[in-house]
Amino acid sequence: MTFKKISSFTLIELLVVIIIIGILAAIAAPGFDRTKQNSLSREAIASLKLIAAAQKVYKMESNNNRYVACATAALCNTELSLDLYPANWLYSVSVNAGTGVATLTATRVGTAACTYTLTSANFNAEPVKSAGCPAGMQ
Repeated sequence: MTFKKISSFTLIELLVVIIIIGILAAIAAPGFDRTKQNSLSREAIASLKLIAAAQKVYKMESNNNRYVACATAALCNTELSLDLYPANWLYSVSVNAGTGVATLTATRVGTAACTYTLTSANFNAEPVKSAGCPAGMQ
């Protein structure tokens, strides 16, 4: 009776492959986190610009020539006919009744350390970020 030799991986070969995969994952993990933070920052900036554009249209079309205030993303969605996704950012619009200046704010959910702000005095500019936001993002 003859036995066929079955070729398979040895334990050492499997351990080497697992170690290599672990090293590659350790190298890639910080890059993934940085990319996630940058994409969340871009989401806030894009949403603030969207709110600013909707505010401009609202002011032009309203009879009283004013901006609309909204304390939450849901209210902004309703008042300005938008579809903001509030899971990552808390959006608010405050309007100073005396000057008519609107201030748009996006605050990161879970931490108040990262905030983006945009005022109606310069809606075309990039939002101003707080010190707690990721470096390299505007």
